[in-house]
Formats: sequence, C-alpha cells, structure tokens
Amino acid sequence: MSNRSRIAFAAAFIILAILAPHIAYTQEVCLSAEENRLAVLINGLRKQNRLPEITLSSSLTLVAKLHVNDLQTNKPDTSICSTASWSNKGNWTPCCFTALAPRFECIWNKPKELTSYQFRGYEITHFEEGIIQVDSLFSLWRKTPAVLDMLLGRNAHSDKRWAVMGLAVGENYVSLWLGQRPDAAGRPALCSDIQPALAAQSTQNQSINSSKPGKYYLIFASFANRADANEAVRRFKNSGFPNASVLAREGRFRVSINTFNNLKDAMDARERLAAEYPDIWIFKD
Repeated sequence: MSNRSRIAFAAAFIILAILAPHIAYTQEVCLSAEENRLAVLINGLRKQNRLPEITLSSSLTLVAKLHVNDLQTNKPDTSICSTASWSNKGNWTPCCFTALAPRFECIWNKPKELTSYQFRGYEITHFEEGIIQVDSLFSLWRKTPAVLDMLLGRNAHSDKRWAVMGLAVGENYVSLWLGQRPDAAGRPALCSDIQPALAAQSTQNQSINSSKPGKYYLIFASFANRADANEAVRRFKNSGFPNASVLAREGRFRVSINTFNNLKDAMDARERLAAEYPDIWIFKD
C-alpha cells in the first residue's frame, strides 16, 4: 500500500461492547455528490456479486461526518494511533485505536453515543495525503482484499448482513460505517435536493471546502532528501514544466510539477496528465 494512504478497520471481533452515554446530536446531514457517488459504487459492487444494496443511513452518515471532521481538524491519528481513533476534542469517548491494543468497543459504540441508532457500527477509514478522489479511492478499495471482504460480507465478515451504511468524504479522510439493523432515522437527503439554507449548513459542517483559499499542487513524488527532489525538478523544467518546484513539508521534499489557486483547475490538469503521469496526486497547502 502506498505510504501516502492508510486504511483502518474497526471490524468483527467477539468483544462485549460497553454502553456509553448517549449524546443527542440533532444537526441535519446530507450527502454531497462525491459521497453519493461512493455509495453508488459500493452498491454497484454488491450488485455485481449478487448481494442486496445497502440502504443509506442518516445516523451513520452523521457519525461518519463527525469522525472525518475530527480526523481532519484534531488529527488523533498520530504516532501509534490509527485513523480509527477519536480525539478528546468532542462530546464522545476518545480512543487511540492500535493494532496491538485495539479498542473495538470504543468504535462499535460510536453510533450509540452520537445518535439514536442503538446498535453496533463497523467502520472503514481511509487517509490520503492528497485530495480524496472517489473514483481513485474506490479503485484502490477494489484491490484491497480486507476492504472487499468487509463490503461483501465474506471471510472474516461472513457472519455480517449489512442493512445500512453511512459515509463522509473529507479533504484527506473518508469514513464508511456499516450496520446490521435498519435506521429509524431514515435516509439522508442529497445536499442538492434540500433547502438552500440547510445545504449551506451541511456544507459548512463538512471538513472539505474546495472554495477555501489555498494552493493546490500536482505532486509527482515525495523524497526524503532535497538533493533528489532538486534533481527531479531540474528534469521536469527541462521537459516543459517551468513551474516545477520543491515543496518542503514535515521532513519530506515533494516535487510539484505545477501549482493552482483552486481545486477544479488542479483536477482538470491532473486529468490531462493522467496518461503520462498516472501516479500524480493533488496536495493542498
């Protein structure tokens, strides 16, 4: 798996869940176009495997959005803690989730803590160093056996019959929740189908906001030392990329072949260059 992406699971082990206090979050949620696209892709995969579609859940979608916002804002996935972790910055039980000391009950009980959905939830989380692109993400998931097993309820998850799912797509994180019982709260609406005021509120609550000021870089590669990065920049400048540069962040030296002021232009450029440079990705600064 690429060192710029991580997938974590809080899945099926037989551990007694500890009930946590219920916290009544009442905010409305809706699905963005990208989130709805991911749901369609998941159900399309299940249909190909002769499995029933999974109904979208308002409660699990709210949990997913809260988790993505926590990951994007508070970064609990540091050091040994995986992306299944929750910070101590919200009205929920914090937990550091690790492979050596997994706290499954902390994850399983999040729907009970945060919504009226009083059943276990199971989560897949994903981190991408670049801007999340749903089609690329799903292509990766299709090649990841552990993700496929969970989505299709097979092997380690053969005892699961998924009834509902909720999801959130952020700037660098994705959270997908699955449950085995129907959600009395019903399905979330599409953000484009609801009242403008509510849509604006939902968009504000999401961690991704593509209109937010910033620079968007098309990253070719990331190097551990500046000399290698400088050499790559030199080659790109000689190949017709005059804006190639080194972006030094967090001890890494990323090679950018171009820079844009908005996400749409960066995505369009990435699409044009995809045939020649299939591994380029978008980094927001």
